[in-house]
This record gives sequence, structure tokens and C-alpha cells, in this order.
Amino acid sequence: MSESSPKVLAIDQSTSATKAVVFDIQGGLIDRYSVEHRPIYPKPGWVEHDAEELWRNTQSVIRSAAEKHRDFICLSITNQRETFVIFDRATGRPLHHAVVWQCRRGDEVCARLIRNGHADLVSEKTGLKIDSYFSAPKLAALLRENPDLRSKLQSGDALFGTIDTYLLYRLTHCKTFATDSTNASRTLLFNINTLTWDQELCDLFEMPLRALAEVRDSASRFGFCDNPSLPAKLPIAGVMGDSQAALFGHRCFKPGQAKVTIGSGSSILFNAGPRVPTSGIRTIGWTHNGVATYCLEGIISYSGATITWLRDQLGLIHSADEAEAAAAAVPNNGGVYLVPAFTGLSAPYWSPVARAAIVGLTASSTRNHVLRAALESIAYQIRDVLAIMSADAHVAIGSIQADGGATRNNFLMQFIADITGTDILLSNSADFSPLGAALVGLLGMGAYASIEQLAELRTKEHIVTPQMSCAIAAALYQGWKDAVHKIVAEP
Repeated sequence: MSESSPKVLAIDQSTSATKAVVFDIQGGLIDRYSVEHRPIYPKPGWVEHDAEELWRNTQSVIRSAAEKHRDFICLSITNQRETFVIFDRATGRPLHHAVVWQCRRGDEVCARLIRNGHADLVSEKTGLKIDSYFSAPKLAALLRENPDLRSKLQSGDALFGTIDTYLLYRLTHCKTFATDSTNASRTLLFNINTLTWDQELCDLFEMPLRALAEVRDSASRFGFCDNPSLPAKLPIAGVMGDSQAALFGHRCFKPGQAKVTIGSGSSILFNAGPRVPTSGIRTIGWTHNGVATYCLEGIISYSGATITWLRDQLGLIHSADEAEAAAAAVPNNGGVYLVPAFTGLSAPYWSPVARAAIVGLTASSTRNHVLRAALESIAYQIRDVLAIMSADAHVAIGSIQADGGATRNNFLMQFIADITGTDILLSNSADFSPLGAALVGLLGMGAYASIEQLAELRTKEHIVTPQMSCAIAAALYQGWKDAVHKIVAEP
């Protein structure tokens, strides 16, 4: 591809770093630049970022990309979702550190609201649970700690925004105060049924509605960059929260398609189609032409972290790579199941008090059986979550797009395909969030006429197909369910 070929510059502002990723208009990766930032821990359980540092790093990676590449069609943004900033309306400068999605300062707010009977209302309107993971409880706690910030939000001198909103405001020199529906849907202030900010939710979390950004389609044009490193009037098009952007980057455009990112934990997003599911953790996948595509979301706390525990705490292996060889060294799990409930179990069991166990040990059990059981537990948990998502959405599982470091484990990928009975599509790319933002930006710029056209783009994928008989897979999965029910009551 020549240097004069059109490109997209995608900003990926994540929990640990800010990246500028350059793609061609077919979604091919051209270049990548990254700058890390420091986490700030004011108190135990509190997590913040210096929002001014995030802005400086964004400028830095843009400058690095612009020194080498030209002919950008647009700039797109993907970001850590529930993290927010309160910033000055006149200058865009932050008035407090960014409060990060990991921060638990809102726990007391959540407990009070749940105790006062607001859980069903919030779930019905937002699709989410009252939890400090999301923005509004942390915001309510912050405003109680800082009455001056509350006054400035009420007067209109200060504005609230997730990271995309903050970057948009500064990239456009305070001209665009906007967000997209995927980021708005993670605040607990946005009604996913009406696709609007909700006054009742704002009152519940003591947030002035006037301080919230305009909500636009993910593929909208969000103004023009005012940055000396970039061409004048470079449009900003395509904004999405990082998990939804990864789903879009995987091109999971049809109901029943799912994305699984397997790292220390596993993040699963399931395309549920154009209707709001009636149960489960519901969120907006994207909006286009005013129409929402909804998703179900599931988080598995212990995936690769289980292997790390066997390495660091039990000393059964010296490196994670040894687990694959150990699992392949035995013909089956020997009836051994490892249930990694180190911090409880979520869907479909919802048992925070459950604790991890190794079930089915006999005198013939070996280290290899335990390591195999640990890897198998990842697949069983993925099936658990996908099964309940499919039931909640009334949509059959289609295909599973997988990414993350664990996709290099051939045994695990084959076992996931076998246990779920579904093709697993693997890609070598590690940049699905910025790719998704770039693709939705190209859609917004008219480079592609429709989402269907984007689906036709060729990608390099390796497909892992199920090889195990349905009867054996069903028996193994039933063994998992039996093991789980030894430590947790029937849901």
C-alpha cells in the first residue's frame, strides 16, 4: 500500500495505555503507537487516572502517527467505558482526576440504593445492575466528597463525560460535547429502551441532566480535529466503547454471533439483535441510523488467572505454556473438575460465597489431570455464559470469535469448540477495539454504504471446528455441572 493511500487513525484509550493505530480502508493494520500512563490509588479500592496525562498522551501518539502517515480519512475513538472525567466547560481541562471503572468508591451508594428498593427500576431502564463498576455510583460518591464540583455541574460551568466525551471535547477545541450510545449505556444514567438520558435515573444518582453530553449514533461524525499535527478539518467519525468496538471489529453483525476475549478473565459479548433482551446483563452494541443493536454481556473472573494460580500458588508449572502440554499428555480429565470460584461464581449461578474446589480426585489422578481440568474449566464457563445468553435473547448461538493471549493454546481452543458445539474463529490481530472504531468510522464517512458491506471484508482467520461427539461433550459438561453444584446451590 502506498503512502498516499487513504487511512484511518484510531485512538484507543485503554486502562493502561493510549494507542494510535493506523488502518487502511479495508481494515488492514498499518502501524501502531502507544504510551502508557500511571494508575493512581488515593485510598484502598479507589482507582484514578490523571486526565491531563491522558490528554498529553493522546496528543503524543497522534503526533507520532502523523509524522509518518498522511491522507487520513478520519479519526476514530475507542475507550475504556465506565471511566469518567468532570471537566471545565470553557477550557476542557479536568477539574478532578478521571475516576476509573475499577474504582469501588461508589459501593456505599450502591448498597443504599439497593436497600431502598431501586434495583429493579435501574435494571429495567439500563439493562445493568446497580454496581460501582458503572459510572453513576462513583459519580454520586465523588460529588458528595466534592460539593464544589456538584455546584459547577449544576451551574453549567463543568461537564461530565466518559473518556470519549472528554477527548472529543479537547480534540475539537471545546466545540463538540457528545458521546455515543455504547458509552452512554454504561453510566446507569441512560435508558436503553428510549435511547435517551433518563431524568429519573439522574435524580436517583443526583446528577444534573444539563451536564450530560449529546448522545449520537456510533457511526456519526463528531466534528473536526483541531490539532496542529493533523490535516485541517480532519473529521472525527466513529466512537465506541472498547468492548463493543471489539465486537464490531470481529464483525459479529448477526444475532447469535459472539465475541470472547480470553485473558486473565474472559469478556463475552453476544449479539442479541434489534430488540432489548428481557433478562441478563443488557447493553447497546451500537446504534446506526437511530436503530440500536443490543448485546448481552458476561464476565468470567478466572480464565487464564486459574493457570497463573496453579503456577504461582501451587507450583505445578513454571510457565503457562506447560499447561497445554500437560493437558494433551492424558487422554481425558480422569473425572477431575476444577471449579475456579476464587471470588464466587457469576452467571448462571450468582453465588458470591462459592469457593474454588477440585472435584473428583482419586488415587490415580495426576498433576496432568488437574492442569487439564483447569483449562477445561475455561470452556465450561464460556458454555455456561453463552447458554444463558442464548436463552435470554431467544437467539441460537451462531459462531464465536475469539481473541486474547489464550487463543495460542491449541488444546483450549479445540476444547471450547467441542464443548460449545460451535466453530471458533481465531485471528492473529490484537487490535479489535481500534479496528471496530475504524470500521464504524468508515461507515460514518460513507466509505462503506452499509454494515452488510463491512461484513464482506476479507479477514485472515483460522477456524476451529468441533470434533468431539455430542454425547461425549454432553457427558463432560454434565460432570462440570455436577461439580459446580457440590459447592453452590441450584440457581
